[in-house]
Amino acid sequence: MKKYNLAIVGVTGMVGRKFLQVLEERQLPVENYYMFASARSAGKQLEFMGNTYIVEELTEANIINKKIDIALFSAGSGTSLEFAPKFAAHGAVVIDNSAAWRMDDSVPLVVPEVNPHDISWHHGIIANPNCSTIQAVVALKPLHDLYKIKRIVYSTYQAVSGAGMGGYNDLKNGINGEPPKKFPYPIAGNCIPHIDVFLPNGYTKEEMKMVNETRKILGDNSLKITATTVRVPVYYGHSESINVEFYNEFDLDELRDALSHAPGIVIMDDPANNIYPMPILAEDKDEVFVGRIRRDESVENGVNLWVVADNIRKGAATNAVQIAQELIKMWEK
Repeated sequence: MKKYNLAIVGVTGMVGRKFLQVLEERQLPVENYYMFASARSAGKQLEFMGNTYIVEELTEANIINKKIDIALFSAGSGTSLEFAPKFAAHGAVVIDNSAAWRMDDSVPLVVPEVNPHDISWHHGIIANPNCSTIQAVVALKPLHDLYKIKRIVYSTYQAVSGAGMGGYNDLKNGINGEPPKKFPYPIAGNCIPHIDVFLPNGYTKEEMKMVNETRKILGDNSLKITATTVRVPVYYGHSESINVEFYNEFDLDELRDALSHAPGIVIMDDPANNIYPMPILAEDKDEVFVGRIRRDESVENGVNLWVVADNIRKGAATNAVQIAQELIKMWEK
């Protein structure tokens, strides 16, 4: 098998460091790794897979002669808008973790368990979806295939790490009574129904990301979707209550069976023994955990699901590395 050159952009951040952990675990066929970050992090040393790497400043001059095949980005939308096209112009395929390219019609938005086929039409950039969308569509895809989804109601309970180190520190320091720096209110002992900025329609940007990204990934613009996203005092792991209404009748046992055989899903659904997904159980795991599976008795063809995943792993780093693995498989055919 050929070996490839892989770059990590934003390597010193929370997701960037998780990239390194997942890459070490998965052992992709990589010949050379290149580490990039902002000017303030340039020159730092990183220990990775038995080698010492010097972090380079992200400039076009530093990428131009490296023959990079794949670039994993986690450096914010502004950086992605500026540098993703530059990497692509020099022959790399960018897998971008920001919101910059997700709703661009010319850019695939990919969750490998759901729509790996969309990788094939990339033009040098592939978008990694929002963390809360990723775990939701992993659970929804097999059900949409079987029963055709009519409507989705998302209610999310999202960890502070989704807001980066600033969010993480607000909870850590807030437990000791320090005032928040990242969030508008204290998060310790609190829930904040406000993730990203509010839009004119009263929804937040995070909520509309879930609506629009779900439709794009599942390839169905007819889906009726609404969302409420809430920040909760949990370090890692997003939890979601997902209410789904189908066009078609369903059998609950068949539905459970479909979820249990779907890729990337672990069923934890034994309420009689207090077994159900929780963030503390999903931390640092790649799977999406599904439980509290029950018929919605208020509508004809409805079901309730409780879906939990590690937002930094499956919701960011792992999903991007999985896309890289699928890309390499495609190249090797």
